[in-house]
Amino acid sequence: MEEDSVISNGGREEGVVVANGSGGGVGGTARSGGGGGGKVVQVLQRNFGEVQGILEQNRVLIQEISQNHEARDADGLTRNVALIRELNTNIARVVDLYANLSGSFSRSVTAAASANNTNATNSTSPSAAAAAKASKRSRATDTE
Repeated sequence: MEEDSVISNGGREEGVVVANGSGGGVGGTARSGGGGGGKVVQVLQRNFGEVQGILEQNRVLIQEISQNHEARDADGLTRNVALIRELNTNIARVVDLYANLSGSFSRSVTAAASANNTNATNSTSPSAAAAAKASKRSRATDTE
């Protein structure tokens, strides 16, 4: 059984399919060689790449801010105001991206676990049905 999930990517959302995988990974990730879970990994990697790019840009901004501050040049210090605003905006974008990544990853894991539980519950094998009945009987006698 496959279940749709959504990965948010900094304001735009991408639909992905989380498929049941036999490898115990998130819905058939590369570890299990399964289907749609690889899309989750691709989206996560793309988002982490975007975060890494922003952080690299912040490193450059901080270096320039530091140089302007050390030079104590009026034009450089004035420019620092704009640089610090840009830095602040970038930090807010990184926070948003991490929040989206966290929520999306959590939803994907939940969807995969739910799909795995549904398959286990809906199993039609006689031994699974017998085990479920035995478990129910055992719980019924434990509560009496």
